[in-house]
Amino acid sequence: MTIRRRTAAAATAAVGAGLALPATAAAQEAVDPQEAIPALISELNSTWVIVAAVLVLFMQAGFLFLELGFSRGKNVGSGVAKILVNFSIATLVWWGLGFAIAFGGAGWLAGDSGFFLKFGSEIAAGSLVEGPVTGASAAFFLFQFAFCAVSLAIVWGTTLERTKFVAYVIFAVVFAGLIYPLIAHWGFGGGLFAEIGPGVQDFAGSSVVHLTGATAAFAALLLLGPRHGKYHGEPRRSRVIPGHSMPIFGLGVLILWIGWFGFNAGSTLGTSAERFAEVAVVTQLGAAAGVLGASLMVVLLTKKLDVGMAGNGAIAGLVAITAPSGYVEFYSAPIIGFVAGVIVVVAVLAIDRVLDDPVGALSAHGLAGIWGTLSCGLFTSPRLAEAVGVGQAGLFEGGGFAQLGAQAAAVVLTFLTVFVLSFATFAAIKATVGLRVSRDDEEAGLDITEHGMYGYPEQFIPAPELIGFGGPQAAARAHTAPVPTTQEVPAS
Repeated sequence: MTIRRRTAAAATAAVGAGLALPATAAAQEAVDPQEAIPALISELNSTWVIVAAVLVLFMQAGFLFLELGFSRGKNVGSGVAKILVNFSIATLVWWGLGFAIAFGGAGWLAGDSGFFLKFGSEIAAGSLVEGPVTGASAAFFLFQFAFCAVSLAIVWGTTLERTKFVAYVIFAVVFAGLIYPLIAHWGFGGGLFAEIGPGVQDFAGSSVVHLTGATAAFAALLLLGPRHGKYHGEPRRSRVIPGHSMPIFGLGVLILWIGWFGFNAGSTLGTSAERFAEVAVVTQLGAAAGVLGASLMVVLLTKKLDVGMAGNGAIAGLVAITAPSGYVEFYSAPIIGFVAGVIVVVAVLAIDRVLDDPVGALSAHGLAGIWGTLSCGLFTSPRLAEAVGVGQAGLFEGGGFAQLGAQAAAVVLTFLTVFVLSFATFAAIKATVGLRVSRDDEEAGLDITEHGMYGYPEQFIPAPELIGFGGPQAAARAHTAPVPTTQEVPAS
């Protein structure tokens, strides 16, 4: 017998022994199968929800890399601070206030229980986690917080390179404590959207998460204005302000893509009938088609395959397939994703003429989110509408216009509510502490003006000043510098 075979045999024996021990113990304790099996199912479902929550939480890294890639080198450190602080603020606000409004009961407007959630406290009837808070409730809490954090992250892509840090902090409190929880309650918590027509279908949040974030971003952008140098001449023309790293941007897109399997497939909230696997396949098909739709469209319009557009095609495809991921058959997913890819290219090019949205969030999350929400009214399968228990078949599946009308109503209500609340909040911030940094601070870069350090110090600090900070190699480079200077290189 070879070493490999002996090792395999030993491993098999060890695993068998390990499995036998708990089985023997269970037999000795004479556990009632009618009690053990439901407990095991609950534990398995909670495990899947936690795994999915971690995947969605990891999307924060994806947003970080995507935004850093589209930022100039003088602003990359600011993006790190923004993500970390907003993520942390949202966590505490969601625990104290946001979760209760979103999932604390079945009222049409908002929930009314679960504030400052604690183990054993009672959640009002009608909630998805009604009754005493258990481990399963905690898993649900974490999963739904991850959605809130994603929606908040979307807001800031449009505001890169010119926003005061304090504005992030204030808006994070309002968004995680009120704005997002209201929409989440309407769409996920049994609130207003459940009472519109046959019920609004949004399996994982094309409107609840993505349109909400993009609408808040739109409100901020109207008050913030473009980066200096973005528009010039008469008539007014837009110029490209390229990000500093497309590889970092691409890594962000791929991390988001992977995290989206937690986003969509995790929204099954369990492993029953292995539905999560079907949702995962639909998600992958939609994302892939989004890349191809965007790539084809940008080549047709510009004769070049723009890297940023291909990446935003993936994001748009994922956003669009989010609402219908639990409602459509496999064949519909590539259609939905491909159309989203086309939409994002046309929209980015059009919006860029009038609004400075560095990452294309208004297009990739806003317009693609609208398309994804409406697509349920077109493609929802009767089989899956029945399985999920919300709404009815879409127009192309023999269901008529009723579902499409409900989806359109949800889009309008989401946009109006989020825009009004967000615009009012940003206007208050602008009138008090200020929303935008000064022109001098913007030109110097937010890393040094807002945080007192450079994300890439070797790009902006002359080599002689780096002696002692970068070790022997930095010192050697300093001594070979052709023209030493004590003046900092202007950030551009």
